[in-house]
Amino acid sequence: MEVTDYMVLKPFKNLGVVDFDDPENERKMKEALEKVASSFGGEYPLVIGGERIHTKEKINSLNPSNPSEIVGIVSKASRELAEKALESAWKAFESWSRTPAHVRAEYLLKAAEVLRRRRFEFDALMVYEVGKNWVEADADLAEAVDFLEFYAREMLRYASEQPLVRIPSEKNELRYIPLGVGVIIPPWNFPGAIMVGMTSSAIVTGNTVVLKPASDSPVIAAWFVDVLEEIGLPPGVVNFLPGSGAEVGKYLVAHPRTRFVSFTGSKDVGLRINELAAEHQPGQKWIKRVVLEMGGKDAVVVDETADLDAAAQGIVASAFGFQGQKCSAGSRAIVVKDVYDAVLEKVVELTSKIKMGDVRFKENWLGPVINAAAAQKIVSYIEIGKNEGRLVHGSNTRADLGGYFIEPTIFADVDPMARIAQEEIFGPVLAFIKAENFEDAIKIANSTEYGLTGSLYSRSRERIEYAKREFHVGNLYFNRKCTGALVGVHPFGGFNMSGTDSKAGGRDYLLLFLQAKSISEKIVL
Repeated sequence: MEVTDYMVLKPFKNLGVVDFDDPENERKMKEALEKVASSFGGEYPLVIGGERIHTKEKINSLNPSNPSEIVGIVSKASRELAEKALESAWKAFESWSRTPAHVRAEYLLKAAEVLRRRRFEFDALMVYEVGKNWVEADADLAEAVDFLEFYAREMLRYASEQPLVRIPSEKNELRYIPLGVGVIIPPWNFPGAIMVGMTSSAIVTGNTVVLKPASDSPVIAAWFVDVLEEIGLPPGVVNFLPGSGAEVGKYLVAHPRTRFVSFTGSKDVGLRINELAAEHQPGQKWIKRVVLEMGGKDAVVVDETADLDAAAQGIVASAFGFQGQKCSAGSRAIVVKDVYDAVLEKVVELTSKIKMGDVRFKENWLGPVINAAAAQKIVSYIEIGKNEGRLVHGSNTRADLGGYFIEPTIFADVDPMARIAQEEIFGPVLAFIKAENFEDAIKIANSTEYGLTGSLYSRSRERIEYAKREFHVGNLYFNRKCTGALVGVHPFGGFNMSGTDSKAGGRDYLLLFLQAKSISEKIVL
């Protein structure tokens, strides 16, 4: 790619989701599922500075639909190897930080092309490793491609001449330069999209990273690291370091040579990372930058003017998509009393039609939760819910299906301050809350410590404008579900305990991995 080639890049456009009702696409997906299943039990090493390192300690990645299946066996890092990874990243930073922006962007575009070519294989891997249904898996892959394409273009914008006020006596410019070496800690629930987005944004801006994937989805990250090697990314730019969060993760976050930390996950872990990173270490030359995307207790609000059928569909999709294992999941339905019973009835009816089971089969929409510990936590919240609301659907585990399956569960008549209405459950549990009126509904929606996503179903323009002012969330939607943010369309990030409002997939996001250098030269006549 020549320097001028980026000028003819087509405008960014989101990659659509595959239509699996097309017989040809269904055939390709089934073939990919068979191919990926044939690789079960394969071993994946650490990758540090291009060196593949096998360790004695391993992480077994299991299929949550059938935990007897080992999707992959991944080497597990130690503190010593974490130190080695940091050193490798700093060595690579010397040259990578000086690599022209258009060259760095080209690597992202090449990676996007590989993901498009191997789309069905990556979809199949997500079906097996984290239990996403076909459509959810493909949406995850499409978002990963979108991040690569969008951030490549954004880097070119940041590398171009920046607008400044001009004065005749000086030549002035503003350059955006990278920070240094960062630690990338992505979650398991969007193992393609968020992992790729967090990693690519950091490296396209000229930084180098240590990627510590979630222990429930390390194989997908290993595949992506292989893609980066395939496209010729220089060794050490991305160092692949699966390991214990309590040991390796903590060590990396606290390390004086870590310049920034990018984390997506739970509130508790995020706050601990923020605390560790804020503590100055001997020899540390900077204040670490921390990017946090944490939890949510998101609400779908319905007033008496709404299209109740559309609202019910949005509630079900928001609450139970990917088993409710999304920080954006609409785990609260807040409905004004005039239409409360009608909406509840419609939601229960729709929920009763959901097909649950092993998601390698196309017909199953609701899959398993991620692991045994998550299932136990969700079941404990269901027991709490039985004392805090009226159980109207679900609540049972389904061990007969072979994996970590929990029925989509609905509690009605829940108090706004009940635990199941305040605490993030991260599972298929929905709390129905009755509001006196529209203003009361918005007040209830704002009553948690979170502020990530929210949705309002209403035909009233006045109420929509009111919600724009008063509904305190980072991503607010009207007359649609509260999940499914699109890169470039819905910059994503929340308020309060939902994180630092990073706005992933937006025009501000790359600034989190850059610092501005102002340069002034006096003009001598």
